[in-house]
Amino acid sequence: MNNPAKPPSILELYPEETREAAALLKKAVPLMMRHDIPPNPVHYALWYTYSKGLEPELNRRLDKTVADFDSFPPETAAKLFRDYIIHGELEEARAGQQQVIELVDGIEGSVSRSIIGSRNYQASLEHGLTALQEPIIEDLPNVLTELQQSTQLMQDQQDKFLYHLNAAQQEIKNLRGQLERAHVAATLDSLTQVFNRNAFSRLLEQTLNGDHLGVALVMLDIDHFKLFNDQYGHPLGDRVLQHVGQLLRDLLPARAIAARYGGEEFCVILRDCFDAATAHSFAEQLRLKIQALRIKVRRTDEVLDSITASFGFALAEGGDTLETLLTRADDALYQAKRSGRNQVNPGPSETALSA
Repeated sequence: MNNPAKPPSILELYPEETREAAALLKKAVPLMMRHDIPPNPVHYALWYTYSKGLEPELNRRLDKTVADFDSFPPETAAKLFRDYIIHGELEEARAGQQQVIELVDGIEGSVSRSIIGSRNYQASLEHGLTALQEPIIEDLPNVLTELQQSTQLMQDQQDKFLYHLNAAQQEIKNLRGQLERAHVAATLDSLTQVFNRNAFSRLLEQTLNGDHLGVALVMLDIDHFKLFNDQYGHPLGDRVLQHVGQLLRDLLPARAIAARYGGEEFCVILRDCFDAATAHSFAEQLRLKIQALRIKVRRTDEVLDSITASFGFALAEGGDTLETLLTRADDALYQAKRSGRNQVNPGPSETALSA
């Protein structure tokens, strides 16, 4: 009998390729507007998935819901979100929780048996000692035999307890490894080993919810990357992205965060960056390191091409949100491209501050 296909995870439902995501949103938003569905994260997730067409049953239920109701009931949206969007993650969480419960129950049982065994052993010792203190011991062989058996039983129970405890520790180690791997899969870009876009957005929002002072956002885009892929092929393009990811990890200042924002675009959140000169210096250092990369023929060491990148940055200001800070940094990056690429461009306010 064939096992039922496992539903796609959240990471599989939402691609990190910006163009694909934008195309799907262009389908989802008009559907929501047509049915007068309020824009919120749950509704976006449902209609985004509807547009992708990976869940036929979800599509059928959404079609039926909008046909049966004049409005889109929030309780229906919440149920569909649980059943089709985060169902797999909830099942994995429950499975992990159940494993932990079983481990705790097993350890508790072993401890209980050990405590009972200790009490029985103590009682046997007290009985034996009392008997040995009698002036005449008529049943000495039986007393000694009882003490020997009690000691052996206690030893066996302790050995079993240690066995279960070691097994539980190993299982906990395995569970921790699974959780760490799941965390890595949910936060890191598998190709470049820097944070992915989802993790970056969450971390930037958390950063901006605190003190904006000393926060800067640097954005970079590898120049003419599509032409590079067309000329040399995607495998070589992937290697270039990996090298850029490695440079980012090597050059990051303390407390900074690097992420692949999508395609050939990367972002860096700088902390303890209180002026445009500091952000510019970091971006310029990274620009020069990327410019030093060379594409060579492996057998002959012949240089075929070099890599360059354009940079834009913006310093966070009071009241900035993820969207406003990203927009300013992206505008600065766009100006760097328009001005000839392979350069660092600050946003307008940063230019004024550094003048």
